[in-house]
Amino acid sequence: MRGAQAFRAGSLLLAACLAGAPSIGAHGQVMASPSPAVAGRPIRAADAPNVVLILLDDAGYAASTTFGGFADTPTLSRLAQEGLRYTSFNVSAICSPTRAALLSGRNQHRVGFGSTPEAYRPYAGYNGVWPRESASIAEVLRRAGYSTAAFGKWHNTPYWELTPTGPFDRWPTGLGFEHFYGFMIGEVSQWEPPLYRDTAPVTPPRTAEQGYHLTTDITDEAVQWLRTQRAFAPERPYFLYFAPGAPHKPHHVPADWIARYKGRFDRGWDVLRQETFERQKQLGVIPSEARLTPRPPEIPAWSALSPDEQRLAARQMEVYAAFLAHTDAEIGRLIQAVRSRPDGENTLILYVASDNGASAMDGVLGSNDTHAPPTPVAEQLAQIDELGGPDHLNAYAAGWAWMNSTPFQWTKGIASHWGGTRAPLVASWPRRIAGRGEVRTQFAYATDIAATVYDAAGIDPRRPIDGIAQTALDGVSLLRTFADARAASPRRTQYFENWGSRAIYRDGWVAGVRMVGQNLGENIRRGPAPGAQTWELYDVAHDFSQAQDLAAARPGKLKELQAAFDAEARRNGVYPIETPNVRYAPPSPIAGRTSFVYFPGAPWTSYRALPSLSRPHAIEVTAEVHGAPSGVLVSHGSRLGGFVLYVRDGRVVYENNAAGRRRVRLEAPGPLPDGEVRIRFEMHGAAAPGAPFSGQGALFVNGRQVANGPLGPITDPAYDAASFSVGEARISPVSRAMPLPSRFEGRIAQVEVELR
Repeated sequence: MRGAQAFRAGSLLLAACLAGAPSIGAHGQVMASPSPAVAGRPIRAADAPNVVLILLDDAGYAASTTFGGFADTPTLSRLAQEGLRYTSFNVSAICSPTRAALLSGRNQHRVGFGSTPEAYRPYAGYNGVWPRESASIAEVLRRAGYSTAAFGKWHNTPYWELTPTGPFDRWPTGLGFEHFYGFMIGEVSQWEPPLYRDTAPVTPPRTAEQGYHLTTDITDEAVQWLRTQRAFAPERPYFLYFAPGAPHKPHHVPADWIARYKGRFDRGWDVLRQETFERQKQLGVIPSEARLTPRPPEIPAWSALSPDEQRLAARQMEVYAAFLAHTDAEIGRLIQAVRSRPDGENTLILYVASDNGASAMDGVLGSNDTHAPPTPVAEQLAQIDELGGPDHLNAYAAGWAWMNSTPFQWTKGIASHWGGTRAPLVASWPRRIAGRGEVRTQFAYATDIAATVYDAAGIDPRRPIDGIAQTALDGVSLLRTFADARAASPRRTQYFENWGSRAIYRDGWVAGVRMVGQNLGENIRRGPAPGAQTWELYDVAHDFSQAQDLAAARPGKLKELQAAFDAEARRNGVYPIETPNVRYAPPSPIAGRTSFVYFPGAPWTSYRALPSLSRPHAIEVTAEVHGAPSGVLVSHGSRLGGFVLYVRDGRVVYENNAAGRRRVRLEAPGPLPDGEVRIRFEMHGAAAPGAPFSGQGALFVNGRQVANGPLGPITDPAYDAASFSVGEARISPVSRAMPLPSRFEGRIAQVEVELR
């Protein structure tokens, strides 16, 4: 059998050379071709590893049982037992920058992602435009002969390019992934996500009521992709990027998973953080001399909460823990498929168990609906059993994020402290990692992942791509640490910056400044000027958790590190540093337009490609009806906010859904006439300073007004809201009267939208 495989590999290599395709060096690098390349793929060396890169969202360092927390993560633990746990691995304090660094091997500002796409700034370090001279790991591996695919969250495309017509060169499939299945924004409902297959908008295969869940769906898709690769290209290695939107808010998970955690968090975050700290020492994921940092005054003691507040908060954490556990179980299905392949032992799995710190951004008491105004605790308690389901965008209290950041200070968004930037990393590669179950303490950063993969595969990423010279990597390989626990840390220096908070690591020291006074909800957006905060200094070679600030005792060292940060900031395009409340209008694909025409049968459209309708406007539908039809004419949003224009038993209805909490309808008193009709809705009104737009609506049929009245506050759909569609409801029903898909039973010619 071995001889036959060698003969086949040799035949393929000879055929590739005769065809003019690039040849492969001893370590798998693509070599220069003796003649111009023709169509076809380079042939990879037989021992090139498959690579599976897994990235969780908003988990924090201490959420998982693998790193001392409470959410059961047997898959992560199993991989750690057969591989390595890295305890000083670091990421950015927010998601898109981490993903850009992870997938490019360059510092995030160098590839345009100093922040998230929705926080656009007109500077190279913050514009969200991935430069072609910094090719992604998928692009490099694809050109070296790998099959490539991405599943789950992609939050690295300019929002003004999220249109049905592109451009698509900065979508996953334009950046090296041959296949993509997932969503393109920061957070979505796990029950009703706006999905894309490659670049085409698609609807989930089932509804929330039928048991659909996003993490299960992307796992099914990834497993099927693996099977397809094995069936049709078993000789080719693959790169699979798996990035579920979990456990980022909204915390959505099946009820039977939540039941497993009932009562587990009734003792509160103060006691449970201490228990987490003790387990971390037992597991060896923090050193024995590490100190537990105190609770900041912005987060109340558990004992300071009322019994009702405690009950609500405990339930929030039950849902979150279940969400993370469910995610790890689905990842277990993926790993089983990976390991069951004949090349399963030669698969490098890198499981990064958080893209930033745990999120405290939803306030002291969390929220039942993060897209809506705060709700009184009594009202939230009335809905407590609904948390985790499709009718809420729920998130937990800040105290749980603090617990899930044990033993560090602070949380997501705070780049100055490990609570915002320290993340679990597990590496498993049965063929190459001998020291199974060991811990690695070397300082590392997200950029090092790409460098490690290139090193493992024997690929030189510096080669030009399509004639474009490639920028140097910032990442350094961790491969030496796979074999040697005492190997020197591969990097000496790394800067951090997000939302104005910033830090610099150098040779075991960290200096940092926290931009904002709090990290609780919108308070993060109200920080003082960049120069108004106090720098802190930590000897992290001996103070793992940043427990003792040495700035006053070591002013010379602080000054040295401040200068180092300035040099790194200038080199990487970090300046100018601005507070997040400084906003810029991003480019728009519809700038200057006031008139739009849409047609039935088109795919659903992201609200990012649509005009804002929280202003005076008109919608006119030209349709043909007979009898007493029903169905959706125009739907915009989801069950959690938006509007829908529909016909029920022949009568036209406009329904405004205000954040899923208040529904107002205008309804015609009689049925539509047979034949061609013009159905028109007009919105009038104004917004007082600091208040939402308040609308007065009117319905017309063939030019005659049939209904009018106040509609209350009008807002654009929630951040995770699905879509705009014509002729049916897609992804999520805005109205309870129009469940999915509620296709219109007449014929729609077109829909015109006019802004006023």
